[in-house]
Amino acid sequence: MIAMPCVDVMDKACVDECPIDCIYEGDRMLYIHPDECIDCGACEPACPVEAIFFEDDLPSEFSGYIAVNAGFFTSIGSPGGAPRGGPVAGDHPLVAALPLQADDGALA
Repeated sequence: MIAMPCVDVMDKACVDECPIDCIYEGDRMLYIHPDECIDCGACEPACPVEAIFFEDDLPSEFSGYIAVNAGFFTSIGSPGGAPRGGPVAGDHPLVAALPLQADDGALA
């Protein structure tokens, strides 16, 4: 799962590490496709803001991001790999409603 620390940061180091291209880019954060991910964990140490968690290790304050990651794919389904051409338009409604984050991770 990718959680709130990714919002408005999107470093994308995790995308480079993913061997199956299951990390998709929205407008404000990245999302892991739950049906495409093979749970290899390659992306987790690459994240500079520690936004990536295995589902069982997700801190309780980010528990809503299980539904956020799954819900992002409701309209696009399972394309079988993230497009390299850029972001998928939009974000999950919870992410879209968040205030913009400042460069230092604080609310702007």
